[in-house]
This record gives sequence, structure tokens and C-alpha cells, in this order.
Amino acid sequence: MKSLHGPTPPQVHVARVLAATILSGAGFLITASAATTGAAAPLDAPPARRVARTLAPAAHGVGRLVPDVRFTDLAGDGHRVSERAAAGSFTVFAATSTSCPASRRSLPTLASLVAAADARVGFVLVDSIATDAAAEMREAAGRLAGRGLYVHDPAGMLARGVGLTTTTDVVVIDAARTIVYHGAVDDQYGPGYALDAPAHRFLADALTALLAGAEPAVAATEAPGCDLDTAGGDMATAAVTWHGRISRIVQRACLECHHAGGTGPFTLESLDDVVAHAGMIRSVVADGTMPPWFAAPTDGASPWANDRRLAADEKRDLLDWLAGGRPAGDPADAPLPRRFQSGWAIGAPDAIYQFSEPVAVKAEGTMPYQHVTVETGLTEDKWVTAMEVRPGNPAVVHHVLVQVESGDGPRQGERDGFWAEYVPGQSTLEFPEGFAKRLPKAARLVFQMHYTPVGTATTDRTRIGVRFATTPPRHEVRVAAVSRRDIAIPPHAADHREEASLVLPFDATILGLLPHMHLRGKACRYELTRRDGTGTTLLDIPRYDFNWQLLYRYREPLPLRAGDTLRFTAWYDNSAANPANPDPSRLVRWGPQTFDEMHLGYVEYFVPADVPGAASTRGVDRTPRPGEPGFDVDAAFRRLDRDGDGRLVAAEWPAKHTPLLTRLDGDGDGVVTLGEARAGLAPPAR
Repeated sequence: MKSLHGPTPPQVHVARVLAATILSGAGFLITASAATTGAAAPLDAPPARRVARTLAPAAHGVGRLVPDVRFTDLAGDGHRVSERAAAGSFTVFAATSTSCPASRRSLPTLASLVAAADARVGFVLVDSIATDAAAEMREAAGRLAGRGLYVHDPAGMLARGVGLTTTTDVVVIDAARTIVYHGAVDDQYGPGYALDAPAHRFLADALTALLAGAEPAVAATEAPGCDLDTAGGDMATAAVTWHGRISRIVQRACLECHHAGGTGPFTLESLDDVVAHAGMIRSVVADGTMPPWFAAPTDGASPWANDRRLAADEKRDLLDWLAGGRPAGDPADAPLPRRFQSGWAIGAPDAIYQFSEPVAVKAEGTMPYQHVTVETGLTEDKWVTAMEVRPGNPAVVHHVLVQVESGDGPRQGERDGFWAEYVPGQSTLEFPEGFAKRLPKAARLVFQMHYTPVGTATTDRTRIGVRFATTPPRHEVRVAAVSRRDIAIPPHAADHREEASLVLPFDATILGLLPHMHLRGKACRYELTRRDGTGTTLLDIPRYDFNWQLLYRYREPLPLRAGDTLRFTAWYDNSAANPANPDPSRLVRWGPQTFDEMHLGYVEYFVPADVPGAASTRGVDRTPRPGEPGFDVDAAFRRLDRDGDGRLVAAEWPAKHTPLLTRLDGDGDGVVTLGEARAGLAPPAR
């Protein structure tokens, strides 16, 4: 997602996906599926209705080079794709058909877009149905009033070359023939349904963003219409070259960090750069280390708007090219260069809060977390619609979590959520109209800084810029944590499991998930149990990496209801086989430093700004106490039973709770068994 204030990459503006899913006046576009409901469809259920749902751009061809196909318009004039691309900044290839009902209904919208188009945008309507009548096509072409081309493509050569898949599909290319948008015109029509007006004007919004130098908030969608036959007569596959293919993959997946001045250890902006680092690139791409993304694959399309993974064909082509002769290809096929902002990606901030003094970062070894408090000096509550964390020295800043403490409120900790964050490639949050985060009067910003020494002593002075809303929002964005503070990871345990759950006290809609553990974190999982008992896995991370504090943001936000239960389970490796483990012999408990551990399943969500009873989530994520619903007697017993002998003695029991030990010891032998603990601590039956 891009800022409308200048060209900034999608990896940075992950929150901009919100703008893509807002429905007119209320909420989000939610596509019902088994993944969101937790229930499987019955065998005799009708097929799901086809809608213009958002897709992963790379998997839908965004970023690809369109071949220089020749074609002829209805007037008999010959053209080439390269000629149309050179004629303006962007060219729209829009599939159409005089015999497809969905196309006929969409034609007036297309004609209106052509009539109102900026001079830098050209339109080519492509009819690939061989039997469509010439007279009807001429009539349809007349609606363009000479401002666009109408092409009959009976063999489907142009449709295949551009990548059109249905009779309502649209592909937008830039002047270098790179696909920058692929999807529907809007969501007004589809098989079996029609709306009075579209809720989302995908193509118009994409063109507005592109002409402003930004990427579209939504770069790829399905386009419900009549399917085109693209199976036969495929064009010859072009050789994979640097200029024609690989440079575009590197631009999309690597340059956000690996550009001059970026956080990557070296640049990958040229063919020479990539060839020089070919061995390392081949290794980290093959094993999945890069691009950094740790969610387990799901059936079908990825639910994550900021999914960083290479598409299967991208990975194959990159690895094959690296292993082969690495041909450069034709420089004329090169993409337009990526531009990276030197100023604020969110535009000019309304306020900037910066460390009052630089923080010293040593040259070698490791550093404990640094906590820096910055006063805002606000004289009234503010609503924040955009925020950007900017390290003063990106080379040494591993990640940043920013928390808000109100002027008269208690000191917060990690379990109270986070307000803003920074990791390489993820530093900016922007919300659409009607959504914001609260910044209270006289608030303090507490920056939790993780520094990584790089061999030279230096300093850092991080800051955050924010933009304020001019009117109160309809929805408040918040972060809560499903956490367990009383974790106890035994010495040398290679696969220790901890679990916490949260029963939602009010309706909320989830925007994203951010798991947080430290050096012993091994794997984790978020699960949802609906109040009707159905359940599903929301996010599974089989290989957690502390070096990447990623926020996994939903493409289509997930609505939850009061009474639904979120469960966060984490596994820890405290063995000597974990190379990052500072001390395998230590019993590890909760603590703020990396040599301690945490169990935090952050959940970013929104609620209506005026929801009664939803003013605060502070405390709703605490571990249930003995006797309360949700208290896990067996898990608590295992944590206290340090030697694993199935017996709790006074030495294993916190001194302040000795009276409870005495009460649970039913036979008075000085030992509490699991059976005695269950009998005395189990929550009351409902």
C-alpha cells in the first residue's frame, strides 16, 4: 500500500489495506468462508458466489513484463503494446464482450472512465470472444467517442499476452510495460447480483494513486465475469532475463531494504549487485529465509495483505536464473526505477516526537532493551490517522515498540499492547477516513528499543511523526495481547509449550496479528473458537524468528463476537541446540530483556469509537486466576513442578502462596499431587 504523498513501497504501508476494504458508510467487505467461520460447507451447498475479492498482487501478475504483442483495432489500424505504453504514463487494457451480460452491464462505467480519463492514461478495450458480432462491437466502440481503442481479439493473443482472464478483467501497465494493477473495474456487478452503486471503485482508485506517484491500495482483485479460454495457443515463453523478469522480482521483493540508504547490508539495485551476491541470494531464497515471512502456507489465496513470499513462479524463475547463465536481456525491457522517499512517507507530520538525547550504542556484543520516554505535551486528546517511526540510525535499530502512557494513568507494559512499531520494511501505519488511534492528553510515548551493535560505536535518536484527524473517528483502532506472564521454561527443554486464551468481552474486528517472543521462541499459533463451539487456526508460525517482529495483516478483516475465544500457544527451545540461547541451564521466566522470555500474542482490532463498555481492554488479557473460568490447572501444575516428578513441595511453591499449598494438601503429607490440585483449583461448573 502506498502513501498518497509520494512513492512508497507496499511493505512499508501495510495498514493501507484498510482503505481497500472499507464499505460505503459502514464496516468492511467480508467474504464468508470456512476459514473465517470455522465451519465446513455441506457437500450439497451451492458454489460460493464470485465477488471482486482482493488477491495477492504477485500471484496475480502484478510486477510482470507484458510482451510486446501486435494487435489491430476495429478500424483496421495496427498497434503494438510498446507503442501504447510509450504514448502515456499508463495504459488500461480492459476486457469486454458484447455477448457477456457482465461485460454489457460494465460497459457504461468503462465508457465514463474513458471520457473522464487523465491525458496520461490510455484505454484499450479487448473483445476476445470470436463470435461477437461486428456491428455490436462497432456500437460498443462508439461509446468511447474516439478516446480509446476497441480491439477484436478472436484468437485471444492480446488477452493472453496481457493476462486478461475474464470479460470484465482489467490490466494496467506503466510506460515500461510492467503490470501495476490487475483486477476488476469495481464491485457493482457479478454473476447473479447487481448493486445500485459500487462500494469499491478499484480501477478509478488505482489510477488516482498511480498518477500521484503511489501504488494502489488494492493492486489485484478477482474480476467476476465470463471466463476467457486462455488454455490454447499460448504464446512462446520468453527467456528469463535480468531486464525482462528478474529485475522486477528483485524490485518487488528485495529493494525495500536492499537499496542505497536502506536497512539491508548491501544493495541489490543493479545486475552487478545481484550477481555479486548470487550465492547468498540463492541460499536464502531456497531455504525461505528471504523475503522474511514465517506464516505457514494456507489452502487457496493467502489471507494476508502484506504477504512477502515470492510467488511459486517467481521463486522458480529467480533460482533458475541464478543457477544458469544469468542473461541480462534487452535493456529496452527494463522496468522503471524504484524511487525511495528521503522525507516522511506519511507526508508532513502534524507533530514529531523525538528522543531528547541520543542513545549510545556500543560497538560489539549485545545490548539490553533500552526504554526511552518522550513527553507529548498534549493539552487535549488527539486522534491519530497516520504514524511513522523513523530510526535515527537504521543500521543499529533492530525493532521498536512504542507504547502510550496517559498523563494520569498507570505505567504500561508489553501486555498492554503497542501503539506503534518499527521493523525493517514495516514502519508506517495509515488509516482510512473514519479510523484512528487515540493519543490522550499529556500522554507519554515509551519507546522500547532493541539495538544491534554493528562493529562501530555509534548513537541513535529515533523519532515518530504523526498526523491528526480533524474530526472524531467512527472506529477506534487498538491493540490487545493474549499473554501469559507466569511462564516457566525448564532448563534444557527443547519444545516447551505455553498457552493463554482470551474470551472477547465485546464485539470487535481483527485487523492483524503480531506474535512476540524472545530468543527461545520456536513456534507459535493463534486459534479461534467461536461461541458456538466451531474453531479454526488463524495464524500458524512453525518457525518463529525473533529477528523479524512481523505484523500479519488481514486482507479482509475478521469480525468477532463477544464470547468468542482467542488462544495463543507458543513453543520455546531452551536447549543447547538453539544457537541463540544465552544459557540453556537456566529456568527462564517472564522478563523485559532478550535473555528473559515473553508470551505475547498481540491482536490489532477495531471497535466503534463510542461502543459502551469497550473504553479499555486493559486487563482483559490477563491469565485467569485459580477458580475462574479458563484457568488451566494442569498447565499451572506443570509450570510449578520444576523437577517434573508430579509432586509439588514447598520449595517449588511461591512463598506468598504457602497458605494455598496447605489448603490443597488434602492428606496433610506436605506434598500436593495433580489430583489434589485439580480438586482444589478447578473452576466451578457452569
